[in-house]
This record gives sequence, structure tokens and C-alpha cells, in this order.
Amino acid sequence: TYIGSIVASVNPYKSIPGLYDGAAVERYSKHHMGEIAPHIFAVANECYRCLWKRHDNQCILISGESGAGKTESTKLILKFLSAMSQHSLELSSREKTSCVEQAILES
Repeated sequence: TYIGSIVASVNPYKSIPGLYDGAAVERYSKHHMGEIAPHIFAVANECYRCLWKRHDNQCILISGESGAGKTESTKLILKFLSAMSQHSLELSSREKTSCVEQAILES
């Protein structure tokens, strides 16, 4: 569930099919946080959007007790950010300008 811009999650201690696959990355990349069900990808997407659209520095704090899934959560956030960065790279290569170059040009 969301608590403001915080997502509170529970480690299910088992794999849930489709929860963290490519389709989930795609789904959460197209929505703002709060538009669809709470998910760690929604938090990662909000950070990505703020970083590139608003040029705001970002930080994600992952907290919990031993065995709560902090390492797995970190891996999932990095998976999402990597997929989004790859997507941006593909778009910019088609447009012949990178997101970083675009941000510099807009400044």
C-alpha cells in the first residue's frame, strides 16, 4: 500500500508469477504513482520521471529487518531503472540525441 510517496511492502517469501516481469515494467512505466496498484516499480518510475523530467536529484530509502527483502527490492528497482534507461537510449539513438544532451540543450 502507499503511504504518501512511500510504498509499504511485504516479502511474500515465494515467487509470484508476473509480478516483476517485463510486462510489469512496461505497465508501471506508463503510469504515474497512484494511478494503478501499489508496486515497487511505481516508486522507481516516479524517481526516474523526477530525475529526467524535473532534473531533481533522487534517493530511494529501503528499510526493513533482516530477511524483509531489502536486497531483492534494490535489485528490482535497479532492474526497472535499467530497463527505462535502455528504453531512453533506444529512443535517443533514433532521434540522434541523448537524454543528457537534450537536457543540456534545453538549459
